[in-house]
Amino acid sequence: MIRWGSFESDISDTADTNELGATEGPESFIMDTVDSVSKRQATRVFKKSSPNGKITVYLGKRDFVDHITHVDPIDGVVLIDPDYVKDRKVFGHVLAAFRYGREDLDVLGLTFRKDLYLAAEQIYPAIPGSQPPRTLTRLQERLVKKLGRNAFPFYFELPPHCPASVTLQPAPGDTGKPCGVDYELKAFVGETQDDKPHKRNSVRLAIRKIMYAPSKQGEQPSVEVSKEFMMSPNKLHLEASLDKELYHHGENIAVNVHIANNSNRTVKKIKVSVRQFADICLFSTAQYKCTVAEAESDVADPSQRENLGIIVQYKVKVKLCLGALGGELVAELPFILMHPKPEEEPPMPSTARPSPTHQANDGEIPLDTNLIQWDTEADTGDDDIIFEDFARLRLKGETDA
Repeated sequence: MIRWGSFESDISDTADTNELGATEGPESFIMDTVDSVSKRQATRVFKKSSPNGKITVYLGKRDFVDHITHVDPIDGVVLIDPDYVKDRKVFGHVLAAFRYGREDLDVLGLTFRKDLYLAAEQIYPAIPGSQPPRTLTRLQERLVKKLGRNAFPFYFELPPHCPASVTLQPAPGDTGKPCGVDYELKAFVGETQDDKPHKRNSVRLAIRKIMYAPSKQGEQPSVEVSKEFMMSPNKLHLEASLDKELYHHGENIAVNVHIANNSNRTVKKIKVSVRQFADICLFSTAQYKCTVAEAESDVADPSQRENLGIIVQYKVKVKLCLGALGGELVAELPFILMHPKPEEEPPMPSTARPSPTHQANDGEIPLDTNLIQWDTEADTGDDDIIFEDFARLRLKGETDA
């Protein structure tokens, strides 16, 4: 048996690269920090304003997780200037864009981009009876209370069949926006929902629909292949396996290779590589292949596709080279490469006034450490929300234009 050394899955996670007017207004806002003065667990909130400063969008997060059965809802608040909006309306859109070609190839009105409106809503003024009454989320309640009567909540739900956010790493010579699937949340002022938004009074925020690795491992990948030769009574048999099916980024991949050569041919070289396959699913399916890790050695004789999006798969390829006349014997082992679900951080100790709903056995009232669900009366200060400009995430190696 030949046991190969492990191959490190050094495939960096590509980030969202939407150029959504990042220089038009303030750029990035966050969550889950601690105010050094009050020692309270603060909530970071993403925020971005239109270039004229008349509307501002507030979001609690920019990554929305696909849990297979459902997707995290997109909920936030829009702060408007009623003197500017007047009799007009404020609309919100969630748009999925699929770019399958470089921007410099867009000629004669033909663009390699397909846009899908996934959700749309009139945020201001609210249309009575258009939707069943929806209870505000805790973050929306806090933002409306903090921002005042000109803050209006919005709520979007992504359809479960939508593809995940994916970006193909551009080649060194490529320019413009890279190929991939990206999402954006857009709020704008207009007369009707079909109006073309003006850059000066619209806000565009890049968001992502992401998935994390499942908690349980699948079956261990293994494969057996054989090859017959003319003038040889027996076969060349190859058996390959991996130590597990699911890997996280940065982990080593252990490949086990067993060769039973009962033929009269000589195995001259073994090549093992990790390959990435990206299936582009649009009107038809195209596939791009990329080798992300490879090793070789000289030896002696011893699933259901989505309708739209980019399907990324990984396989370990084992190849036995038999020389010019003997050809080769190839086996492939599919595996899963994903990011693990991040662990939830325990809440930080709070110095907020104690919750009146819970008391200890000795009569002491414990401190309320869950500031996301505390009572409204406990919200006595503004230091529990930290606003941060909504910034654009960049691909590894990308530079400013």
